[in-house]
Formats: sequence, C-alpha cells, structure tokens
Amino acid sequence: MDTRKLAYFVQIVDSGSITKAAAALHVAQPALSQQVSALETDLKQRLLIRSKQGVQPTAAGHTLYRHAQSILRLVAQARVDVAKSGAAPSGRVSIAIAPYSMASSLTPQIISEVARRYPDIVLHVTEIYGGVLSEAIKNGRLDMALIYEPGPIRGVLFTTMIVEDLHLVVNAARPDVNAENGEIMLDEVARHGLFLPEKIHTLRQAVEAGFDSKGLKLQLVGEVESVPSLTRLLRADLGATILPKSAADALFHEEDFHVLRIVDPALQCKIALCTPDHDPLSEAASAVLLVLKEMLQEMLNDKYGRS
Repeated sequence: MDTRKLAYFVQIVDSGSITKAAAALHVAQPALSQQVSALETDLKQRLLIRSKQGVQPTAAGHTLYRHAQSILRLVAQARVDVAKSGAAPSGRVSIAIAPYSMASSLTPQIISEVARRYPDIVLHVTEIYGGVLSEAIKNGRLDMALIYEPGPIRGVLFTTMIVEDLHLVVNAARPDVNAENGEIMLDEVARHGLFLPEKIHTLRQAVEAGFDSKGLKLQLVGEVESVPSLTRLLRADLGATILPKSAADALFHEEDFHVLRIVDPALQCKIALCTPDHDPLSEAASAVLLVLKEMLQEMLNDKYGRS
C-alpha cells in the first residue's frame, strides 16, 4: 500500500472535501479521485460517501483513517530517526559500575574517552548492586552495567568479560600472615575478621558459598560498601576483605597491603557487562558500549595478558 495514497486519504477526510484537499495538496482533483478509487479497489471496500455537502468516511473509511494516521506518524518518525543516525551519536547514556570492582577505577578514563570520541553524549555513572540491577535495566533507568555476574536474570543479558580468582586483602603489618608464596588457604582466611558488602552483593554470596562448602564460619566484622571507607579500615588493620585480583590491584595498590590468592578451594567470580535482552540499545548507548568493551579488553590485556 502506497503511503502517498494514505496521506491523500487522510487529507480528504480532514478537509471534508476532495476539492479542498486537492487545493491543500496542490494535486489536480481528478488525480486525487483516482488515488481514492485505487485505494477502494485495493481494499475492496467503499471508503467515502460523496454528497453535495462534501465527503464523509464510511465505517471502513473510519477504520482506514485511524490506521493511516498511525502509519504516517511512524513513517515520519522513521525519517527523523534515520536522518539523526547520519550524525554523531548524542544523548544521555546511563552506566552502573559495581563497587569493589576494577571497573570502578576506570570511571575517569571512561568519561574522558567517551567525551573525546562523542562530545554530544552525556554519561550518567552510578554504582549499583546486582540485586536491583535487573529492574533498573528492564525499566530503562539504566542502559548498561558492569558488575559481578549474579547468574541468569530474566530480561537482561550478561556478557562475561573475565573470570577471576578471589584474593584476601590484608594489612601488610599483620604478623600472622605468611605472604611468601602469594597464596592463603581458605581455612586460614576464616581466622580473619572480614569487611564485605551486604548479602545482596554477588561477591558476598560467592564468599559465603565457599565458606559453607568447607563448613567454615565467616567472621563478619562489618558490611562496607564504600571503597574509601574500606581502604581506611584495612589501613587501620581493623579487618581484611576479599576481592578479585583486578579490583585489589586497582583499589589497594600500595605496599601497605598483602593480596593473597585464596586456595583449597579457590573462590571465583565473573565480571560481566549487562544489557537489556529485549529492546535494542540507542545509537549513543551502543557507541558507549563499544568504548567500554575496548577499554576493558585493553586493561585486561595490559595487566593480566588475557584476550
């Protein structure tokens, strides 16, 4: 069905007269009448009732009129969207980055690189936990997130970026820690009081599952979800924490701390990019997603030799 015929038909109904519609469209009246006849032939329905007072749509005409308006609006919006796609991506893109992850240290570089490549994109960066992530992604409050992968969640898609062993991070001045081989057994970890995020955090769940598998009791000193506060607490030797290696290196790179890989058993976590699985990302969000993937890959290659 030709959208031009639909546009002509809508104009005729709006004008209430073929003569008035022809003048508004700058189309000859016989040609306009032919377009209506072609529509009626195509749909096998009479669409207009002609009288001395003008024209009125039939029941079929009313139905076509409603659909034609919707179709023409969609066509107009498609033209606008296509025209915009030829320009540089622009708009607001929201990203959530999990606390206690190496990605939290990348925020300045992410904002700087996006601003360099796409100056018309405004980034909104926040920290969020996996337990509330799915709803935020599904209802459109967030475009994407970089978090500890919690497992399948309906409505969102996880792209695993890296699988890492968990490490104990502890003050280097603590005398009861043997850091010579860079490892520590899980039952030794159980002797340390730990600062961890709350139970909703995937990292906390991985730690608790590891302790449960060995029948060990977790000594929780406190629930801390502020990286600066965690750093101060560990520097004061009030407890230890557990993080993947990349996050430990990013957040506790000073010589004041030991970062020891947990063994017997090893504990692992996944860092993943999360996006909605139902609606396509906007052009701006797609551009930011590519930048984010490139930066993560470069960082992992540089620091850990992973591809």
